[in-house]
Amino acid sequence: MALLSNLDGHASKMLSVLRIMSGLLFLQHGTAKVLGFPAVEGVPGPGFSLPGLSGPLELIFGALLVLGLFTRPVAFLAAGFCAVGYWFAHGPQGFFPILNGGELIALYCFVFLYLAFAGPGPWSIDARLNRR
Repeated sequence: MALLSNLDGHASKMLSVLRIMSGLLFLQHGTAKVLGFPAVEGVPGPGFSLPGLSGPLELIFGALLVLGLFTRPVAFLAAGFCAVGYWFAHGPQGFFPILNGGELIALYCFVFLYLAFAGPGPWSIDARLNRR
C-alpha cells in the first residue's frame, strides 16, 4: 500500500493530464466536424442548428481546455453543452446511455463538470497567470 500512498503527491499533475487529454479528445470532435479531419462518416457540418453548432464549440472548448485557459468557465459551459447534446441527440433514443449511444457525451459532461470544480491543475496557462 505504500506504493499507492506515494501517488498522492502527483494528484494535481494528473488533474492537468485529465484536462489535457479530455480537451484533446473533445477537440478532435470539433476538427472532424469543422475541418473534416479526421474524416468521419455521418458527422454534421457547421451550421445554425444544434449539430451544426457543436463542431465550432467543440473546437473552441477543446483548444481552451488543452491550453488550460479560462478552464473553470469553459469546462462548466462544455459540461452544459454536453448535457443538452445528450438529451437532444441521445435521450430520445432511450433512457440508458449504453442503449442510446450516449456514453461518451455523458462521460464528457461529468469530466468537464469535475474540471469546473477542481480547476486546471498546475500545467496550465491559468496556473501560470495566477502565480503572477
